Amino acid sequence: MSRFWTDRIASLDPYVPGEQPQDKKYIKLNTNESPYPPSPKAIAAMQAEVGERLRLYPDPNGQMLKNALADAYGLQANQVFVGNGSDEVLALAFMGYFVGDKPLAFADITYSFYKVYANLYGITPNIIPLNDDFDIVPSDYDNLDVSGVVVTNPNAPTGKALPLSDIEHILNANQDVVVLVDEAYVDFGAQSAATLVNQYPNLLVVQTMSKSRALAGIRVGYALGHPDLIEGLERLKNSFNSYPIDRIALVGATAAVQDAEYLAEICDKTIATREWTVAELEKLGFVVLPSATNFVFVTHPERDAESLYLSLKEQGILVRYFGKKPRIGDYLRITIGTDEEMAALIAAL
Repeated sequence: MSRFWTDRIASLDPYVPGEQPQDKKYIKLNTNESPYPPSPKAIAAMQAEVGERLRLYPDPNGQMLKNALADAYGLQANQVFVGNGSDEVLALAFMGYFVGDKPLAFADITYSFYKVYANLYGITPNIIPLNDDFDIVPSDYDNLDVSGVVVTNPNAPTGKALPLSDIEHILNANQDVVVLVDEAYVDFGAQSAATLVNQYPNLLVVQTMSKSRALAGIRVGYALGHPDLIEGLERLKNSFNSYPIDRIALVGATAAVQDAEYLAEICDKTIATREWTVAELEKLGFVVLPSATNFVFVTHPERDAESLYLSLKEQGILVRYFGKKPRIGDYLRITIGTDEEMAALIAAL
């Protein structure tokens, strides 16, 4: 601990991303990256932007990207916020809507960054346990005295998805606070709550370019919501960093959003490979939770998760092991890669 640290820094428990070892080349099935390249149109747009114009600041409003997203979701541009990855969008939302005297409700097994943000901003979590089948139970979110609710749909690391009717139940039960629906993996088989934005002024939908659009390397995320919610995020952003998205990322993300055909193509490939992988894992005795994501969450009744993780790593295959965390210490999260990568995984197992 540095003697120059404040008490706030000393109290932080930072998020730990999936490992990125450099000792050799691995089949990386541990960070839910796309195994496919970004849209060729996105790559071409970014390459064209690399030139003398980089001496100029990017558009601080990211208007071209907002317009493209608004068109894609049938919304107005003032219902769209863009940021430096969905993690930044989430951080601003936590700061803007959930800081206060009341706790914030989210599941016990979900994206672990939520607890990190809560600790950073001094927010007390109201942890709502998933049921024994790792499902979010909408009625568990009734009659809460909270500053807001965060729901990951599909959930991570479980991969399980809620129907929109369950999302609406949670929205209707919490009409006086923001309900944030984190949809990082929605394009792989779940229903997006973006279709509900015009019906619920308390709904904020957050998505990312990192997963289904294969653009994890340029860090672009966005939120969809009522203009009043979006304006609040804009005020925060412009009090912190007016230029969160660079010129290259703006044109690349815009082209990716406009290339709906390519998005459907790589999502369909991922889903098909996921279904093959699930069948093969079940043949090996694994219990595989239903997944609407680009990963599967698995356990084996006769094999220790840590030993499997270490054995696979020795064979050059990385999967995500969460340690001895309550309820999920016997599970592994396995990203869906190419057909060849998943065949290698099955052979190794």
